[in-house]
Amino acid sequence: MKAISAIVLLSCSLITGCASPLRASVDAAKYETMSCVDLNVAMGSVASEISQTAIARGKVAHANIPTWLWGGQRVASAVAARESTKIERLRQQQAAIAAARSRKC
Repeated sequence: MKAISAIVLLSCSLITGCASPLRASVDAAKYETMSCVDLNVAMGSVASEISQTAIARGKVAHANIPTWLWGGQRVASAVAARESTKIERLRQQQAAIAAARSRKC
């Protein structure tokens, strides 16, 4: 029963996640106008979001999905791939913040 509820949650997150743009480009220009304090705060929030996303990806990747549940593994791998894409976008954002911070601070 616990596995079925996990699959339902994964399916819902996959369906709702498809509506959000994951491949949005990082706008480095917005970091140029920020102060050093704001850049530090932004760096911290991006770092914590990367950590939270990595934890969520690990939980999905290590979920015990029963073999009789048709498509369960496919959903889990799709969600893990989506989380990996989000982590990569966040790393690009973190690099843009670090570059702006090294120029200004």
